Amino acid sequence: MTEPTAIRSPSPTSAPGVPAGAAGADAATEAALRAAEPCLWLNPLLSPRMPASVPAGTRHISLADVEAAQARFDRFAPLLVRLFPELAASQGAIDSALIATPTMQRMLEVDASTGRLWIKADHSLPIAGSIKARGGIHEVLEFAEKVARDAGLLAEGDDYSRLAEPDARALFGRYQVAVGSTGNLGLSIGVMASALGFRAAVHMSADAKEWKKTRLRARGVEVVEHAGDYQQAVAAGRAQAQQDPYCHFVDDERSLSLMLGYSAAALGLDAQLREQGLRPDATRPLFVYLPCGVGGAPAGIAFGLKQLYGPHVHCFFAEPTQSPCFLVQMLGAEISGTGGNPSVYDYGLTNRTEADGLAVPRASELAAGAMRELLSGVYTVADDTLFRHLFQLQAAEGLQIEPSAAAGFSGPAMLTGTDAGRAYLERHGLTDSMPQAVHLVWTTGGLFVPESEYRNFLDRGAALAAR
Repeated sequence: MTEPTAIRSPSPTSAPGVPAGAAGADAATEAALRAAEPCLWLNPLLSPRMPASVPAGTRHISLADVEAAQARFDRFAPLLVRLFPELAASQGAIDSALIATPTMQRMLEVDASTGRLWIKADHSLPIAGSIKARGGIHEVLEFAEKVARDAGLLAEGDDYSRLAEPDARALFGRYQVAVGSTGNLGLSIGVMASALGFRAAVHMSADAKEWKKTRLRARGVEVVEHAGDYQQAVAAGRAQAQQDPYCHFVDDERSLSLMLGYSAAALGLDAQLREQGLRPDATRPLFVYLPCGVGGAPAGIAFGLKQLYGPHVHCFFAEPTQSPCFLVQMLGAEISGTGGNPSVYDYGLTNRTEADGLAVPRASELAAGAMRELLSGVYTVADDTLFRHLFQLQAAEGLQIEPSAAAGFSGPAMLTGTDAGRAYLERHGLTDSMPQAVHLVWTTGGLFVPESEYRNFLDRGAALAAR
């Protein structure tokens, strides 16, 4: 692979007004970011210890918040089985498989002496078919719980399946649940809200896929199309919701409920790792590679994992070269200390990518704040690489994902096959433990991609792999 540029973080004492990434980064780094070339950034503020809580907006969050989110999922499990028969086998649990992928590891040319490759298959999550089923469904459930309790329809210890009865549906029908989305979050919100009886609206940006709009409309969800990008769709939805006291807006940029819904995934993964004898410790590091858009989903998962495993888990976010909003945020506002919420447009980037779920110009400041001392790093991936890995995954393991879900597969080679990655391993005393390491790629969507569209993905990936 082409050696990515390693980004040296700006000094925390950089002068205010210096463009994000300019201070302390060499000319090659600046050129790589602006030229949309793959690069690897390592977080100099990564803490060797896991704090008992971390700041998230107006309060701190801890493992207790992760467990509370899981408890909410558990309370709603009987209702989810009633609404979605496909959850009967899991007794209402929304989770995905942990899959060993040795053939894909060989295709990626990741040496077995540096650990084993696994996939956390959120691309096949039930109900919504993407990682967004976790956070999106959690926030809708939390809102439904509050509405029902305030109306006296729920008491402590009640069977939540009663929320499928006509009186509950009539109550929920008075409210609207709205969200701004490029697609997958909108699917999770729209499907869950409409299943409960809420009126649902999804504000979608110009880069949202047509098939996702069609699927939402088939569920009775109102789709509001906007000519601008993701951020503009969110802003429009937020403004409209503020005019309606009966509208709950799921704010992907600011929602703690979303982030905590994602964090509960760490508890399910922990059980799976234990079953495989792979729970991380000082001799078995866990490296997790998470596709990143606005940041709420990967930040929630990384937070939950860091709460469980502390220094034994190393989380890296993966972004398209044209849409590295979290890298820009961490490099600028978080690391330099100058504040603000920088945009990928500030670097002359287009924010255009086939990874539509990751096409975000500005990161969530809530997520970035939580990740300030927990995130190991961020790397960027070209679209062509996404398609090649998508094709290789189908050929190797028979798994169907969408382009954005392929972003994690560059991670192991970035970490073990580059000077920057090897320096990280040495700095954290991990070199001798690598044969026992677990490399976990989190695949995030693809279950419901139409066959014709997926065939186009495969054809493009096959052509790239043949070069």
